[in-house]
Amino acid sequence: MANAREILEKLIGFPSVVGSANAPIVSYIRDYFAALGAHVSELPGPEGNRSNLFVSMGPRDRAGIILSGHTDVVPIEGQPWTSPAFALRQGGDRLYGRGTSDMKRFLAAAMAVAAGVNAEKLRRPLHFAFSYDEEAGCRGVPHMIEAIPSICALPASCIVGEPSQMIPILAHKGKAAVKFTVEGTAGHSSRPDRGLNAIHGLSTLLAKAVAQSDLLKHKQQNELFLPSYSTLQVGVIEGGLSLNVIPQFASFDVEVRAIPGAEPYSLLEPIFKAFPELEKVGLKVKADRLSEYPGMELPEDSDLATLMTRATGRNPIRAVSYGTEAGLFAKTGIPSIICGPGNVDRAHKVDEYILLSELNECCSVLDRIASDLAA
Repeated sequence: MANAREILEKLIGFPSVVGSANAPIVSYIRDYFAALGAHVSELPGPEGNRSNLFVSMGPRDRAGIILSGHTDVVPIEGQPWTSPAFALRQGGDRLYGRGTSDMKRFLAAAMAVAAGVNAEKLRRPLHFAFSYDEEAGCRGVPHMIEAIPSICALPASCIVGEPSQMIPILAHKGKAAVKFTVEGTAGHSSRPDRGLNAIHGLSTLLAKAVAQSDLLKHKQQNELFLPSYSTLQVGVIEGGLSLNVIPQFASFDVEVRAIPGAEPYSLLEPIFKAFPELEKVGLKVKADRLSEYPGMELPEDSDLATLMTRATGRNPIRAVSYGTEAGLFAKTGIPSIICGPGNVDRAHKVDEYILLSELNECCSVLDRIASDLAA
């Protein structure tokens, strides 16, 4: 098995911030797997400067297992790091650097394990799905999932390596995020009769959002989640230039997190139904989708849950309220589970870190999974 720490050091050295070009890190990973004799598919996204990677080892005409992770990380601006964020630093058992927790450490572990795999002995394939722009709402992975049927047989399962302390997670909520914008007519505030106040119009949509947020508390419930219902919240409001100017534009960003079985985007319908009311008085209204992914729920007695319980030696967590790319894989008919090293509480923070012992444990678990494919 290759040295996962050394691979992680290489990966951390690439400042692959979400929304930016990722050719350097993609090239490194592509060349690494190519040197192992793996089948590598580089899948450019529509942005033109970012790509996914889908790698296969073993017979691609059979249903195998995907190890899934994302190459992008969140920005470091405004965070007072005590050492360079894009250079791995070790302090005792801790490995510091942007992406050590979320989630280049899983990529490093998967790549280290791959070096020890004899592809000719695999009865079922081991796949590696490395996406881009996960931190922007899972924008990259749909393009890769769409391409999978042209690359290999539909995989039997997918392990998404988000930080879970190597405890398998069986379910998560879905999400939809939308920016609602109202356009009015600017003018001097002394003559509001000659303008159309976009903020006033936006308040109608905002009231619908707040009402829907309260209503969802009493709708469909799933006691596996905290809270047990789908949620809606407005997180950003923008509008206006000056107090003496009738605001021409106003907007807010809203997200819903839906329990499995509820379609996230549909929970915003009460806001959309208010559009005609604003348009009737001359305001223009639009909605821009920011991100969307479905919920995911894996049965406790599924083959994948059983495999991960055996490989990790830990009983699964039934559900979490955040979301991952696992929901998108599951939606396409690939049973999925979340399991990765580290703690999500360390992610996105200053001096983000992973324990070397956690990285090594992940390698051991993934090695057991790879061995299972050869049995």
